[in-house]
Amino acid sequence: MIADHSVIDLILQASPLVQAVMVILLFMSVAAWAVAFVKGHQFRQANRSIESFEREFWQADELGRMYNQLGSYQQETQGMYSIFEAGFQEFVRLKNQGVKEASDLVMASQRTMRVAFNKEAEKLENRLSFLATVGSSAPYIGLFGTVIGVMHAFQGIGSMTNATLEAVAPGIAEALLATGLGLFAAIPAVIFYNRYATKVDKILGRYESFAEEFLTILQRQAHMPS
Repeated sequence: MIADHSVIDLILQASPLVQAVMVILLFMSVAAWAVAFVKGHQFRQANRSIESFEREFWQADELGRMYNQLGSYQQETQGMYSIFEAGFQEFVRLKNQGVKEASDLVMASQRTMRVAFNKEAEKLENRLSFLATVGSSAPYIGLFGTVIGVMHAFQGIGSMTNATLEAVAPGIAEALLATGLGLFAAIPAVIFYNRYATKVDKILGRYESFAEEFLTILQRQAHMPS
């Protein structure tokens, strides 16, 4: 009976090519979930870092003192800390070199902050393309396995003198299992990609808002006498 065939049996009885397709899809599914968990942890850390930095930044009496505290950290700065450090470091460096023009100071700080911003964006977007690839390609890989499985099933039917539903059903079920595995890998990947792409946009939006506010502060300081 069809009911006697478990999923494991269907996989073991499948043709080698269909089995290879199933293994690829299982690997893609496991890898997509692993990436999703890693990225979820990264975004939670990024949001906590934003909250911590904004609290310290707006409570700081002096930006120079806050910058010096960052320099004493053993770990590499990241997120808003990295953007602030890059901008203020360039601002102080040019001021120490005798640059007086406010526009030159602000534009130089803006450029270095943009570089730091792009690096942080790259970190946040890292591996998201893998989720997009799994979401778009897994159904087609599963469909390929289904086509091969159906062809294999029809070849088996051709060699039978009396083909019954009970004899044909396992081969068809084996073929459809490949499509099911493709969807099993693709659906979570698409959901995670869409969710995380939105999170990236929100985090980068907060980075940009801070950079604009920080540039305004630097512009005021650039007009102050040394």
